[in-house]
Amino acid sequence: MNKHSSIKSSGSLLERASELYDFGAALRGGAAPAPVPPVVETEQPVVEQPKAEQPKAEQPKAEQPKAEQPVPVAPAPVVAPVRSAMAPAPVSRTQVTISRERLAAHNFIVPDGPVTGLSEEFRIVKRQLLLAARGGKGFDALPHGERILICSANPDEGKTYCAINLALSMASEKDNRVLLVDADFAKPSVLSTLGIEKHRGFMDALADPACDAESLVLQTDIDGLSILPAGSQTNQDTEYLAASRTAEIIDQLTRNDPARIIIFDSPPALAASPASVLALHVGQTLMVVHADVTTESALRDALSLLSGCEHIQLLLNRTKFSPTGRKFGNYYGYGAS
Repeated sequence: MNKHSSIKSSGSLLERASELYDFGAALRGGAAPAPVPPVVETEQPVVEQPKAEQPKAEQPKAEQPKAEQPVPVAPAPVVAPVRSAMAPAPVSRTQVTISRERLAAHNFIVPDGPVTGLSEEFRIVKRQLLLAARGGKGFDALPHGERILICSANPDEGKTYCAINLALSMASEKDNRVLLVDADFAKPSVLSTLGIEKHRGFMDALADPACDAESLVLQTDIDGLSILPAGSQTNQDTEYLAASRTAEIIDQLTRNDPARIIIFDSPPALAASPASVLALHVGQTLMVVHADVTTESALRDALSLLSGCEHIQLLLNRTKFSPTGRKFGNYYGYGAS
């Protein structure tokens, strides 16, 4: 046993501690050696280590609001306005006015005007074309039947006159809109006939891949009727038409407005080659025949050049005699005061 282990078992804790540490000397004013802290006291800093462990493991919990920030809530850009299949393309177009007096003076159909023999004739013509374009009554719609080429064998046989009247008549339909395209690049006449100044048009879109054809469409003041001018003149109109961009433009014009009927006023088949190329992009062709002027041989040659279109119909223009005595127009005015 050493000295420290021979502590008397009698006496209180204070008495035993006084003997061990000589508290009496401290009370007598004597200098006592600095007490060695008990082992228990040296372990107290260890007991306080939870404070050292305060690296605040719970701080991430305070950062939980960051995890709750709903980043996926940004589908706002996805909510784009959906255009109805029957609604026209939302493109800013140039507005033009067509004089009703000019139409009447040049013997064209006048929108909202009185019913005439001319308007009745074109009602019959358009009904057959629309039936082929949209189908119905047991008839299937033709592929690309909404694209109609108006052509003639030779110049001055009335193709532009018939194209404009057909467009005016079809524009009055409630379920269709009409885009009249002047595709006679060498001698465009649609705008001048209607009294509209020149604008960029179809050829400009064909020549420039960055040009949007829809933006060149002219919106008229006649409800349901718009016009795509011929545009700039060039000596390579057939080459431009034969390029793949032609199909892209025509397809886009159809997709932009599914309710659209596209009427192409083409050059005469025997006078210019673009007509034969355009025939490859349409579903119907209306061949205008000048009564008593267009020869059978010229008609056969023209039809062979337009063989790219499988559905071709003939329209006899400027007839002076009807074997059945048919005469439209007077019926609606009968008995009117």
